[in-house]
Amino acid sequence: MDLIKRMVVCLICFVVMATVICIRVSAAEGDNIVTNAKAAVLIEAETGRVLYSKNADVKLPMASTTKIMTAILSLESGDPDRKFTVDPEAIKVEGSSMGLLEGDTVSKRDLLYGMLLPSGNDAANATAVAVSGSVDAFVALMNQKAHELGLNSTHFVTPSGLDDNTKEHYSTAMDMARLAGYAILNNDFRAICSEKSVSLDLGGRKLWLNNTNKLLGSCEGVFGIKTGFTDKAGRCLVTACERGDITLICVTLGDSTDWIDHEKLYDYGYSRLTRHKLGGESYKVPLAGDGGCEAELICPEFSVILDRSEIDKVEKKVLLPQIVYESERGTALGKAVYYLDGGIIAVIDLQFK
Repeated sequence: MDLIKRMVVCLICFVVMATVICIRVSAAEGDNIVTNAKAAVLIEAETGRVLYSKNADVKLPMASTTKIMTAILSLESGDPDRKFTVDPEAIKVEGSSMGLLEGDTVSKRDLLYGMLLPSGNDAANATAVAVSGSVDAFVALMNQKAHELGLNSTHFVTPSGLDDNTKEHYSTAMDMARLAGYAILNNDFRAICSEKSVSLDLGGRKLWLNNTNKLLGSCEGVFGIKTGFTDKAGRCLVTACERGDITLICVTLGDSTDWIDHEKLYDYGYSRLTRHKLGGESYKVPLAGDGGCEAELICPEFSVILDRSEIDKVEKKVLLPQIVYESERGTALGKAVYYLDGGIIAVIDLQFK
């Protein structure tokens, strides 16, 4: 093969990434979907694709859905099962509580259950002190993490979500969906927020906690995540749902009919999406040497999540070398590039086996 042509093919291969690319589609209002939320969004978790959006980028208070951030920072701080005595001042807080008492012996895992099931503000504050030494230091960590995750319209003032005395504790439906998508990648977080109830032993004192998320067990596939309510924020709800091999995340802020709206949005989302198989083809390329032999380059089978209306719109271009060498067997040579509406949705290496 001509050296210059081989260099051009290699350059193309390096420029085009050899992985499945996330499909990003602009927000869609949804067909005839009506919610009572001040803001709402429904996204597909794997790609971040927006299926429904209502004021999704408007900054609003998010109440106890704040505890998603508190919980994930606790888990990422490590040592979740080490026992310690709760800070007596941290647990003196208003609103919902897991029922902590001065002198209780807990682990950070216990406090995670206390935050994510009954939405304990005492658990959130105790977690903040356990992780960072003080509530203020932990709040700074929350805002740093929000920046790292690209949650540019989010600002935290408390680890619990209590917001009566501030206008600076806010997020957006879209930012909360992104945070939720990050959180459910943590297996411990996912397992804890999925529990309907749990019994804890706080140093000899038994405590029974129930999850405030009514969709667990009542809406097909829902496995989390967090409820919230304050007078200022109204009813806030962040949930995640898995049906088949597709995961959706729904967020509503200021929604008096949140349970109904989440069920309705999930039914709508799953009616649209499907996991579609692509690839599986092979291509013949001349093999260097005498005898006119050919090499077979194989495109592995893979799948992407598509709107059912998009299946017939997927296009493919194949980038093949003009010739291959026996010494290149077992390596990736060439690319299959898949497009939807002019945008790349996947780039797959062709394998010379």
